[in-house]
Amino acid sequence: MIEAALVPFQFGFMQNAFLIAVIVSIPTALLSCFLVLKGWALMGDAVSHAVLPGIVLAYIAGIPLIVGAFIAGMLTAVATGYLAENSRIKQDTVMGVVFSGMFALGIVIYVSIQTNVHLDHILFGNMLGVEPQDLWTAGSVSVLVSAALILKWKDFLFHAFDPAQARVSGLSVNLLHYGLLGILSLTIVATLSATGLILAVGLLITPGAVAFLLVRSFAAMLLVAVIVCMGSMLAGVYLSFFLDSAPAPTIVLLLTLIFVLALVRKSLRTRRASATV
Repeated sequence: MIEAALVPFQFGFMQNAFLIAVIVSIPTALLSCFLVLKGWALMGDAVSHAVLPGIVLAYIAGIPLIVGAFIAGMLTAVATGYLAENSRIKQDTVMGVVFSGMFALGIVIYVSIQTNVHLDHILFGNMLGVEPQDLWTAGSVSVLVSAALILKWKDFLFHAFDPAQARVSGLSVNLLHYGLLGILSLTIVATLSATGLILAVGLLITPGAVAFLLVRSFAAMLLVAVIVCMGSMLAGVYLSFFLDSAPAPTIVLLLTLIFVLALVRKSLRTRRASATV
């Protein structure tokens, strides 16, 4: 039984999948805490879909795909913020229009060119086909994003709770706002080879939502989110080997299950507290 349980670790492609899972889990988990508190769940969804045309255009131009993805993500985020601030339309409506339009544009451009890059790998990821270059890219982005969030977590937290008070306190609200958008775009680039564009949303929201239900302090929330995300990713990759399923959807299903369990636990504790009052 022990030998059978260790079989997945004997293959190089599985080792790379486990490694990319560890690398990606840290920045996505940290960022998810800020997105949950700030109410930017739809923003993560919007940016993850909107980078598709940037990826396709980068392929046509012969430049690294991550460059096109980052530029498209930032343009989408900036355009969404500008339209929301300078029109009567609410931000969630603007995001819905912008990301659906960008995603449709990416699909139209993709089907109009000849490419050996399969669309499924872009949309849903290809963890079992991760190459050393992908590991280096994801690792570099992970270190950069994690360092920025850890060093400036108090400022980002203050801005998430009360932007007006943050401005009065002397913080650069615009820098924090667009800095967080830039971090979001970079994180999606890091997850591109692992979970793809669509399933990246699960990693950017669920770990923070689970931690929000389990703990009360933000520092503990960051730690719990990382543990939940990393554990789910490693377990999802491991289980996918025996279930003969794709790793990314398996990971998201595990995260969803953990969220449901955390929600049930929170509800039971709330009922007990109400009953004792």
